[in-house]
Amino acid sequence: MHEPVLAGPAVAWLDVRAEGCYVDCTAGAGGHAERIAAGLRGGRLLAIDRDPVAVAAARKRLEPYRQVEVIHGNYADLSAMIRDRGMDQVDGILIDAGVSSMQIDTAERGFSFQEAGPLDMRMDTTSEYTAAALFASETREALARLLRDYGDVKFPGRIARTIADRRAAGHLNNTRDLAESVREAVPRKAMADDEVRRVFQAVRIAVNDELGALERGIGAALEALREGGRLVVISFHSGEDRIVKRLFQEQSRPRRVLHADGRVKEIHPPALRLLTKKPVVPDEAEVRANPRAHSARLRAAERLG
Repeated sequence: MHEPVLAGPAVAWLDVRAEGCYVDCTAGAGGHAERIAAGLRGGRLLAIDRDPVAVAAARKRLEPYRQVEVIHGNYADLSAMIRDRGMDQVDGILIDAGVSSMQIDTAERGFSFQEAGPLDMRMDTTSEYTAAALFASETREALARLLRDYGDVKFPGRIARTIADRRAAGHLNNTRDLAESVREAVPRKAMADDEVRRVFQAVRIAVNDELGALERGIGAALEALREGGRLVVISFHSGEDRIVKRLFQEQSRPRRVLHADGRVKEIHPPALRLLTKKPVVPDEAEVRANPRAHSARLRAAERLG
């Protein structure tokens, strides 16, 4: 199993203090969390994941660290999870968005197009909404918009039509059928694998409301951080990185509140100081060791008073 992407830079930008209080919003198998926990002496770490399988793996890996609590949950609900544990404000929060290698490599989860699996793609296996449910409920037009907006798919209309036709004929039953639908629709076969990858990404993001969770999670993180606390976000998709960049930029500028007639009512000072003017990306060695790291982007910011 690969170590988490940008593990060294992520923990370095968190600037872990021995007695600090931290949250890993996307624990996965516990790689980032273990690095954070190793730097704590009297501090505390809350590790969260929406995937029950990941929670079990992280608990096993982090069992030696008594200062760590691993829980099942969606970091979009971060505020409630922190409040329920009496954590008040924290010193650092890490969000590693996107799907994990553990999920992709398990064919039965339906994330991979390289092996036949069910149309599932749920990060949280306790949720009822699957890729099959999405395909059963979305119109062809809505599906095309989803493919364009979440996957940057180059032929969204053509692919959506082919998927809809296969669905109507009863030939859309597993991930192999979905991949074949895309290959059938793509005019140039050399582009087919890239389009299949983008389609799977778009469907996965929609099934798990990943962009909505990211936006809500960042908002909750800003409320939870104490002055001087740091927020580090790793994204793997252009849509994710756009959200992180926009929110960081908005919160790093003064915010004006206007009267109805347009006069300035009050000015709120910036909430964040940007630490990374440009996103941090994996070096060549990390990409060679883990090709899935090539699209990763890390942004970090510090909470102002």
